[in-house]
Amino acid sequence: MPNSSLLTVLKSRRIWLLVAVGFASGLPLWLTGVTLSAWMKNEGVNLKTIGIFSLVALPYTFKVLWAPLMDRYTLPFLGRRRGWMLLTQVLLMGGISAMGLVNPKDTPLAMACMAVVVTFLSASQDIVADAWRTDILTMEERGLGNSMYVTGYRLGMLVAGGLAFILSDHLGWSQTYYVMGLLMGVGVVATLLAPEPQSVRPPRNLADAVVRPFVDYFRRKYALGVLAFLVLYKLGDGIAASMVTPFYIELGFSNTEIGALSKTLGMVATISGGLLGGVLMVKLSMRRALFIFGAAQGLTNLAFMALALVGKNDLMLAGTIAVDNVCTGLGVTAFAAFIMSLCHKSFSATQYALLSALGTIANRLIGSLSGFLAEWMGWPTFFAFTAAAAIPALVLLMFLPEHAAQPQEDEPPAPEAAPPASSSAASVAVAR
Repeated sequence: MPNSSLLTVLKSRRIWLLVAVGFASGLPLWLTGVTLSAWMKNEGVNLKTIGIFSLVALPYTFKVLWAPLMDRYTLPFLGRRRGWMLLTQVLLMGGISAMGLVNPKDTPLAMACMAVVVTFLSASQDIVADAWRTDILTMEERGLGNSMYVTGYRLGMLVAGGLAFILSDHLGWSQTYYVMGLLMGVGVVATLLAPEPQSVRPPRNLADAVVRPFVDYFRRKYALGVLAFLVLYKLGDGIAASMVTPFYIELGFSNTEIGALSKTLGMVATISGGLLGGVLMVKLSMRRALFIFGAAQGLTNLAFMALALVGKNDLMLAGTIAVDNVCTGLGVTAFAAFIMSLCHKSFSATQYALLSALGTIANRLIGSLSGFLAEWMGWPTFFAFTAAAAIPALVLLMFLPEHAAQPQEDEPPAPEAAPPASSSAASVAVAR
């Protein structure tokens, strides 16, 4: 990207609002996942129950089921995208705070229900936030804009991880969740300041919103191969992520050490990796970036195997976390950019929800068994297994062409009885 173009993109208000929107999307994720698993471990909940609790994240996987509703219907305030964003963010403020009222050991079912409510609201916010940034960014803004969103997302995870872990040692877990709920206000402010996309025509009816996104995607060449790649790409990292925090605690690290080394340093490293990925992708093709970054994020799981063999060691933990999370940031940036490139702009909410959900479905389901795998294999073998799980996606990628399953244009499909769009209209709607 030429310097003049980079400066133009940096001057865009949308680019900087993406940081705050990403923060609001990233904050709830760990509060129902990694951070909640630490709370449960502190309360004496066994590893099998903690592993099963990863199923509360399934709304992230199945969000495509209600995404067409958010594509089709517009709330009576702020517009089609921002109205849904504001509603989900306000409800998340209440839902996260309410989790602080429940003890995961005494009433695990109640906590599971509350966590499912929060993940449902969080997944709904993600649907419309992903659609908003897909619709609002120009082709020149998309690369850096995606990096900025991921940066904000990781900052939200940093707060929900590092800060929450540290606060838990001083305030207790319940009060920590109250604080996290209030911090969702960052997203509310960003939504009120954000512009509403003006050039996106909503589907004509609910049937149109449900059917056409799927028809549009599955008629593309290599559509099934690309779906298989999305499922496999982050499989190893997804399996490992469910057990990383219990692994640290079992090695003997305190919550403060985990917060400072794992969550804080890890998130800083991930943010750095994401920004580096955005810069590198200017020169790398999408296919090369996916392969190089995917191989790197798989190989770094071997560092956790080494840590398991060495035992508690702050310096080794810091180095392992830094390298692993830089590579994770690279992989996330390439993966998110790849999904955006697959979305037809007319159905951005539904298609982004479908493709991103398929990208996590396998690791969500297998992640629920991660506790059983860790107890059966032991930590060194478990992390070696997660590294090997990255190989199938890389092999598949070698057989996919550079532009497999890419949309040809962003023009909404014409109604059956309508005449073909004029060449001038089509030229305006050419895909990024």
